[in-house]
Amino acid sequence: MTHFDLILKNGRCVLPWGVETADVGVRDGKIAAIGDLRTSEAAETIDCAHLHVMPGLTDPHVHLRDPGDPAVETMETGTRAAVLGGITAVFDMPNTAPSITSKAQLDWKRGYAAEHSWCDIGFYVGAGKSNIPDLAALELEPNVCAVKVFAGSSTGDLLVEDDASLEAVMRSGRRRIAYHSEDEYRLQERKPLYAAGGPHRLHAEWRDVECAFLGTRRLMALARKTGRPAHILHVSTEEELGYLRDFRDVASVEVLLNHLTQYGPEAYDRLGGYAVMNPPIRDKRHMEAAWRAIADGTVDTIGSDHAPHSREAKERPWPATAAGLTGVQTLVPMMLDHVSAGRLSLSRLADLLAAGPARIYGSVGKGRLAAGYDADFTLVDMGAVRTIEESWIASPCGWTPFAGHVCHGWPVATVVRGKAVMREDTVLGAPAGRPVPFAETHRV
Repeated sequence: MTHFDLILKNGRCVLPWGVETADVGVRDGKIAAIGDLRTSEAAETIDCAHLHVMPGLTDPHVHLRDPGDPAVETMETGTRAAVLGGITAVFDMPNTAPSITSKAQLDWKRGYAAEHSWCDIGFYVGAGKSNIPDLAALELEPNVCAVKVFAGSSTGDLLVEDDASLEAVMRSGRRRIAYHSEDEYRLQERKPLYAAGGPHRLHAEWRDVECAFLGTRRLMALARKTGRPAHILHVSTEEELGYLRDFRDVASVEVLLNHLTQYGPEAYDRLGGYAVMNPPIRDKRHMEAAWRAIADGTVDTIGSDHAPHSREAKERPWPATAAGLTGVQTLVPMMLDHVSAGRLSLSRLADLLAAGPARIYGSVGKGRLAAGYDADFTLVDMGAVRTIEESWIASPCGWTPFAGHVCHGWPVATVVRGKAVMREDTVLGAPAGRPVPFAETHRV
């Protein structure tokens, strides 16, 4: 009789080639078998009848704020939020305090994560003008998912805004670079046009469509010139999505849950400062364009851009309102609700939140429900109906822009490398997440 450490029984498995009812056998943290395992035995069995077994889902865009302000977020609370929301791996941004821009800071963060992360974790390193010569070596460090470039200013002190410096970054290394694409010069030119205390909806007017589109056009010209591949994060405009289709040789595309779900001015009028993010929530035509880009394959990955701030910082008068929204815990429930509404399939969701991040960043053993891959699973109940409540949020800031939203579909268990770390809203065991390895083919 074949023995496994864990068997997931009778689930609707979201496989790379389709959705099939099957058992999944796990041994030594890896998927060992998929099929009919009724004659096998296991140390642990999870009955997945009436559940869908998805490959472990990755949020490739989070700001865990650690090191930073523990009253807002820590790696422990942020990854706890992740597993409560069905996420098995996160990729953490570098604009912390201090920013992660050197090997010494990266070494610290890797060691710290080994003791504090509930899920597996990859790390961005930040590009600044002072560390450009070091980037080629830093991007090859173990567990680095990508170099992150802020071409437009946002939270933190990382900024590379001029073409000469951006080109120098692109020529320092070979892996795909992740970009916050807004044009800093246009941002600063427009800033004096707005007085303090104006309505929050002005955030989308200040950081307008041309601000994002101009930034992306500049980056694509430099990417073509240097041959350096780019991943444009949180693409928020119809114009960019249409434009980037002609740059698939050098560009991949991320959109955010918020830009698929919220639109202005309604979001600003309802949520005030809790709708302020960079790039901003825009009007409905851009949200509709994002869904068309999901449907036609333009979009490679979806992220939450989880970026918590204190309530006090979110409630300051605009434009002093802190930009950034919580999201890692609500990403999967909200996307499952979109699946239930018929906007995409579970297979496309697995492509965007599992296979897509693994392909774009080169994470090893992640992204597929297939033999030999890590035994990471997100178990979801598509029949569940549940309201998102702020009392459920694990981040110390304690708020979500999706409070009160009724979700049809919910993650009921999170399994990381064969160990259940969340079942039915209960986080199990102790933090045992590991830094994610990345493929050699993405590093040379």
